[in-house]
Amino acid sequence: MPENRALIHATALIACESITPATGNVFDTLEAMLRPLGFAVERFIAGADDPDPAHGGPVENLFAIRGQNGRQFAFAGHVDVVPPGTGWHSEPFAPEIRGDLLYGRGAVDMKGSIAAFVAAVENIAEDAGIISFIITGDEEGPAIHGTRALIEHMQARDSIPDLCLVGEPTSVNRLGDMMKVGRRGSVNMWITVTGAQGHVAYPHLADNPIPKLVAILSEIEAITLDEGTEFFQPSNIEVTDIHVGNPATNVIPAKAEARLSIRFNDLHSGEQLVERIRAIVEPIGTLKAMISGEAFLTPPGELSETVAAVVAEVTGVTPEASTTGGTSDARFLSKICPVVEFGLCNATMHKLDEAVSVDDLETLTEIYRRVVLRVLST
Repeated sequence: MPENRALIHATALIACESITPATGNVFDTLEAMLRPLGFAVERFIAGADDPDPAHGGPVENLFAIRGQNGRQFAFAGHVDVVPPGTGWHSEPFAPEIRGDLLYGRGAVDMKGSIAAFVAAVENIAEDAGIISFIITGDEEGPAIHGTRALIEHMQARDSIPDLCLVGEPTSVNRLGDMMKVGRRGSVNMWITVTGAQGHVAYPHLADNPIPKLVAILSEIEAITLDEGTEFFQPSNIEVTDIHVGNPATNVIPAKAEARLSIRFNDLHSGEQLVERIRAIVEPIGTLKAMISGEAFLTPPGELSETVAAVVAEVTGVTPEASTTGGTSDARFLSKICPVVEFGLCNATMHKLDEAVSVDDLETLTEIYRRVVLRVLST
């Protein structure tokens, strides 16, 4: 039986502890896989001079490219992982095979798919066309100095890909049943309403901000943003936190705060939504907002059709073209070229005992290999 190269690579990558933001060893390991395959590997640190700790720097990134002629096909992903937590049956960064599964943090999100793409490229001739890897150490964190910095790096060296496949774990019940052709946008907002502290027995001497905040939230809660589109589910506004911090039963507080999260489809922009909420909030309170990403859609076309056809050939399953789930770094890459996300089953991502099917790693390798060859030969 031929060796499972993706399994070998995944095991090596998982063994590198790389909690976001990742630097060092995991990139050394990936670089050691790519250089023998003829890739020029470029690594750099971004965000080292950023004074804002909320931006998560410094972040290491890697861009690797091989080939001279034709279109550039890129694979994008991240080697950083979320903290493993406690309660694993084996050490999260000591990969272990039990039964048909490889266990370890990052097995599906997303060191497994990176390993599969490396294994796929091992079986593709160097003169087949231009292939690149766009790999960040900060996707699970703020994502300020990760893929965005990589895009700037690619633009500076005039190496913008023509098509890009992102290896996020998109499959749900079995490998191949879903690919992502877009994602909803995301914006978080913080509302603050101030009043005047006072004794509850003397309300005329105080100004209670809580009823005002409740009125604001009630008006926001009544909003129906849309009914969804052909490719997107309806946009939704969720109140994710209300905070007063008042330990006393006989004190009217001076301040009340709330936080909102809006996930929106391509009928909206982040700025439009911020201004809509601002119009409700600012007659009474103040609003702070952070747009994490805009909604995007890769319309049906060459890349999505190629991925769907290859997945059906290899697995017998035609993937659903979906835009569900959270955001990913595809939101940045979609601004420079068509992007489709396709990868492993996502059932255990971010969970204890994260695991990937050994067979799925091999199958994903073959899917990636055929997609690359088909795209580069067009």
